[in-house]
Amino acid sequence: MAEKVVIIGSGPAGWSAAIYAARASLSPLVFEGTFKPEMIPLGQLAYTTEVENYPGFPFGNIRGFVESAVSKDRHWNLPPIPEHSKDPKNRNSLDDIAPHYAVQGIELMELMKQQALNFDTRVVEDDIVDIDLSSRPYKVIPAKGEPIEAHTIIIATGARANYLGLDSEEEYKNKGVSACAVCDGALPTFHAKPLAVVGAGDSAVEEATYLANLKSAVKVYMIVRRDQMRASKIMQERALNHPKIEVIWNTVVDEVLGDGNLVTGLRLKSTQDDSTSELAVGGMFVAIGHTPNTSFLGDKLEMNDKGYIQWSKPFRTNTSVDGVFAAGDVADDYYRQAITSAGTGCMAALDVERWLAENGIE
Repeated sequence: MAEKVVIIGSGPAGWSAAIYAARASLSPLVFEGTFKPEMIPLGQLAYTTEVENYPGFPFGNIRGFVESAVSKDRHWNLPPIPEHSKDPKNRNSLDDIAPHYAVQGIELMELMKQQALNFDTRVVEDDIVDIDLSSRPYKVIPAKGEPIEAHTIIIATGARANYLGLDSEEEYKNKGVSACAVCDGALPTFHAKPLAVVGAGDSAVEEATYLANLKSAVKVYMIVRRDQMRASKIMQERALNHPKIEVIWNTVVDEVLGDGNLVTGLRLKSTQDDSTSELAVGGMFVAIGHTPNTSFLGDKLEMNDKGYIQWSKPFRTNTSVDGVFAAGDVADDYYRQAITSAGTGCMAALDVERWLAENGIE
């Protein structure tokens, strides 16, 4: 018997879709992936430390709430409590002995997953390697096991940030290396420290400007490979005229430097003569683009020139194939935020519910 809806992906979009679909009695089946680049359990947010901009999760006794809400058999996956949360000045009062901090990425995703499980969402720990849209019901093909028939499919596989590929960069991810200034820039890790943004496009300028406008901003260096930016003229002017932004031209990052715990600087290399120098910074933000996780789809759905799934109707999550919907960063090359992903996950589930009703599938 065909599933009413199969959800591929387990980030904010996937779990939000599952919550809404489950509450509508659609009995969703979620493929949450394994630890491959395109299908990461809990999505890219699982690689983020504190999330200060997700509504409903202000600074507080987060761990106490998470442990009370998430099943004990998944407590092993909870990250360490941030060190700064143990400082009494970060608590509401000296009598409050519980650590206070903003919700961490894994904690937020475990809460979303738990909420979906509470409404009897079924979860499969496997990757989807292909889908067959040649006839209905459609088929999703997992890496292991038999193909699953589905009346509708929600693609929520997200997009992954592009990095430089340095071993030292990998070592200091979430320790001063980030791919999202809006997500992480205001965290205590980066307070009152000079910072670096790697990239030369509009996104890089936006990241640098965001960091430079923070109250704690000291200095923001933009590391640009060539002698000019790819950003639009107006964006370039925004960076060049900002008193706290300095552009370092004809330069690439050769190595991320640190003390084992946090980033302390960068070793830079000139693209003109290969000479090197060191730059003292407390963080590096990589802004060289994202890659949508769509390779398993082939050319079965219409995509834009960047490889993101195209919605076929304004303000709807419909794709070019009837009964297939897309939610989250896999269809969003502009906002790429947890809250927008969750919102489109809700939209996709509602679109699925209405599609099933219109097609007489109960």
